[in-house]
Amino acid sequence: MGRASQKTVLALCAVWALAVAAGFVALWKYKLTPGPETAVATSWPRPSKLRAAGDRDTLLLFAHPQCACTRATISELAGLMAHYGDRLDAWVLFDAPAGAGAEFTRTDLWSSAERIAGVHVLRDEGGAEAARFGISTSGTVALYRAGKLLFHGGITPARGHEGNSFGRERIVSLLTTGKADRAEAPVFGCALSEQEPVRVANADHTVPRGNQ
Repeated sequence: MGRASQKTVLALCAVWALAVAAGFVALWKYKLTPGPETAVATSWPRPSKLRAAGDRDTLLLFAHPQCACTRATISELAGLMAHYGDRLDAWVLFDAPAGAGAEFTRTDLWSSAERIAGVHVLRDEGGAEAARFGISTSGTVALYRAGKLLFHGGITPARGHEGNSFGRERIVSLLTTGKADRAEAPVFGCALSEQEPVRVANADHTVPRGNQ
C-alpha cells in the first residue's frame, strides 16, 4: 500500500472514530435531558376518579405503555414498594389515547407493574387523569399526603437507567423522616402524548451521580 493510500485509510478511520464519538455524545445528551416541567396539581383534583388514601401516602406513577425509558422507572418503583410498601398506596396509570385498543396499553410494562405487590394498575382513558394532575412526561411520580402534594418528578438518574437518583432519595426521605431537601426532581421519559416513543438503547444501568 502506498503512502497516499495509507493516509487515505487513516483519514477515513479518523472520520469514522469522530462520527462514533459524536453519536455517543448525542445519545448521552439525550439520555440526560429531562422532560419538560409542568405545573403539577398541589392538591388532589376533585374531578379525579381516584381517591387518596386516608391512612398512608398515595403515590401515582404516570406512564406511557410503550416508552422504553419507563422500564427503569417501573423497576425503581418495585424497589420502593419492596422496602416501603406498607407506607404507600401506589398506582401506575398507563396513558391510553382516545380510540386506542387494549393492545396499546397491555405491554410488558403493564405486566411488570402488575407484578409489583401492592400496586394498582389503571388504564388512563384519553389521558384524563394525567391532565387533571398536570402530568405530561412518562415516568413522573406524584406523592400526596392527606391530599396535598409532597413530591413530583422522576425516580431514575437518566432515560432507561436504574440506580441512585435524587427523586428516589427524596421520596425515601419523605417516607422516613417526613421531609426532603426539595419537592421535585427531573423526569427522564417520553411525552405521554407520543404515539411512538423514541427507542433508546440502554448502555448500562447506572450513570455518575454528578449527572443527576
